[in-house]
Amino acid sequence: MRLAVQRLSEAARLPAPAYDHDAALDLCAAEQAILAPGQRASVGTGLALEIAPGHAGLVLPRSGLAAGHGIALVNSPGLIDCGYRGEVRVLLLNTDPEQAFTVDSGDRIAQLLLVELPSVEVIEALALAGSDRGTRGFGSSG
Repeated sequence: MRLAVQRLSEAARLPAPAYDHDAALDLCAAEQAILAPGQRASVGTGLALEIAPGHAGLVLPRSGLAAGHGIALVNSPGLIDCGYRGEVRVLLLNTDPEQAFTVDSGDRIAQLLLVELPSVEVIEALALAGSDRGTRGFGSSG
């Protein structure tokens, strides 16, 4: 699969895996941001993508930022549809109750996972087939 990437900023870095055969590509910040405790910020990558039809991009958190600094993504996973051509921005959240977190240009802030989408035909049904779970929702499995 090929992913066409346009740099919108001189500070932008192309997405790349950290190691051979990694599932996702690292996304880097193209600007600085300071997140106070509990604060969120939209951080630009300086990139626009051309994702192939039949595919989507999922923006996922980096486990090292979460474990080491309490940095999460507000809308995890973020969804990039194949028709979107604007800048990819990452919505970071500092969950640390005491420490501010600084993002510098070039820092790895998220991961991009490209996924193939199934073709879906939506049909209206008068009733749905039964299942072991039924309508039991949150917390139903204990």
